[in-house]
Amino acid sequence: MRIRPLFLIPAVAALTLAGGIGVAQIEGGDRGVAPIDSSGDYEVSGVTVDVSAKTADAARLGGWRVAQRKGWQQLSRRLGGGGGLVPDSTLDSIVSGIVVENEQIGPNRYIAKLGVLFDRARAGSLLGIASYVMRSPPMVVIPVTWSGGVGTALEQRSAWQEAWARYRTGNSTIDYIRPTGTGPDPLLLNAGQTGRPGRGWWRTVLDQYGGSDVLIPTVRLYRQWPGGPVIGVFEARWGPDNRMLQQATLRVGSVAGLPALLDAGVKRIDESYQAALRNGYLRADPGLSYVPEATTPVEEELPADSLAAAIPSVGVTVIQVQFDTPGVAAVSAGEAAVRGVPGVSSAATSSLALGGLSVMTVNFGGPPDAFKAALEARGWQVFGSGATLRIRRAPALLPPEMPADDATAG
Repeated sequence: MRIRPLFLIPAVAALTLAGGIGVAQIEGGDRGVAPIDSSGDYEVSGVTVDVSAKTADAARLGGWRVAQRKGWQQLSRRLGGGGGLVPDSTLDSIVSGIVVENEQIGPNRYIAKLGVLFDRARAGSLLGIASYVMRSPPMVVIPVTWSGGVGTALEQRSAWQEAWARYRTGNSTIDYIRPTGTGPDPLLLNAGQTGRPGRGWWRTVLDQYGGSDVLIPTVRLYRQWPGGPVIGVFEARWGPDNRMLQQATLRVGSVAGLPALLDAGVKRIDESYQAALRNGYLRADPGLSYVPEATTPVEEELPADSLAAAIPSVGVTVIQVQFDTPGVAAVSAGEAAVRGVPGVSSAATSSLALGGLSVMTVNFGGPPDAFKAALEARGWQVFGSGATLRIRRAPALLPPEMPADDATAG
């Protein structure tokens, strides 16, 4: 029966679609959010300024100067420095960035809400505090969003992932590892993986990112009506078992405020993780630690002669044995033959004379007479007595010569 090409079209389409799905899992264009700042700088946010000047640029520059001074005072009080001022030239050297949260620029006026970033090492030296802060073990972050009954993590770009990318972790005691969501991240760190408690696979995944454990900050979004209020239920979860540490519910009046809602949720979850770390709840799962394979202890095998010399046996008799050594092969054959005698712990040539008689030192577990009898039982001819013996192979017994049978049959 001939198959018409028309019937092959659905099969080809299915194969093409399946291949496209497999490629799309890796090569999605709308995926990947890199963290804007992973440094350890101190951050002071929400600094309000209102400055007037002759020009807009001068007003803006003056506003940033004022923000630096206010930010330094707040940081100094927070770290126990008293809140004293320092020269603007010093502030210029320790301020690493200005974050514009909201600003209004006029012809001669500047109104804004700003954030100020201070270099941790330089600011700490001025305040007389150590720049080193005890932090948690490195934790891989998998932000999970539940909206409309569907859970997504790094499979596609989401507002929740962007909120975690915007968050500055310099003031946190949690050592966050924030994957960007590109490359193999959507396959390894997806919503389905957060529900798998198997430690073996988790250990393999975390090793790819250098993490000791996993944090799963989760948000469940409930929209009242299109464009209306949005309620976010934030859950601080962690570990392969997806255990919940704390839950918080926040609300915003419209969809336009969703980024602010998520930023507040990130801050609230970070505070929950830090509190859990201080109270001893947030600890690395011991099941995620590297488990070396069980190995059998290796026992060093020493040569028989060195072993006998190192650990003398009880009742060992040292016997000197002379034997014929017409060549090198005869030396090895003689030693091997003597070692095969029951009771012999070692046998090594101590005096070599190729083409003549060599001397072999034998350690035997018994009297010399027993050793002599054991050799004779193995076909050796043994001469001498006591601890000095002479051995050689017994000649083969030939059949006696028979007279020729010349008689003829009668």
